[in-house]
Amino acid sequence: MSEADALDYVAGYAICYDITIRGPEERSYRKSLDTFSVLGPYVVTADEIPNPNNLDFELTIGGESRQKSNTSMLIFNVQKLIEFASKAYTLYPGDVIMTGTPEGVAPITAGDVLHGTFEGIGSMDVRVYDNWDKK
Repeated sequence: MSEADALDYVAGYAICYDITIRGPEERSYRKSLDTFSVLGPYVVTADEIPNPNNLDFELTIGGESRQKSNTSMLIFNVQKLIEFASKAYTLYPGDVIMTGTPEGVAPITAGDVLHGTFEGIGSMDVRVYDNWDKK
């Protein structure tokens, strides 16, 4: 697919927390625990986001800003990301493409609440807990 027509294939946009455990844990757990790679809280249809390449977003934890940026700061714009992905692997309806991570990555701990806001999409809160003490 070409960059020029890439947005024709987008159904919508959502917030996603792409969290990875860093440490000695078994690799298969690094992105698979319940509060990791959370997508939501809903999908905003593509027609509601006329320009995905200029949207402000922020992630706060306990009121502290951890990540704050704009999609204009992506290395590739959204169309180029889709074109690039389509050349690397087969894309199917329903596939999700996550963008990169802005500076501000820092440890999170059980009890933290991640609060993300994304222009045009809304906000999403996710509480982090120790998966081994899950209640």
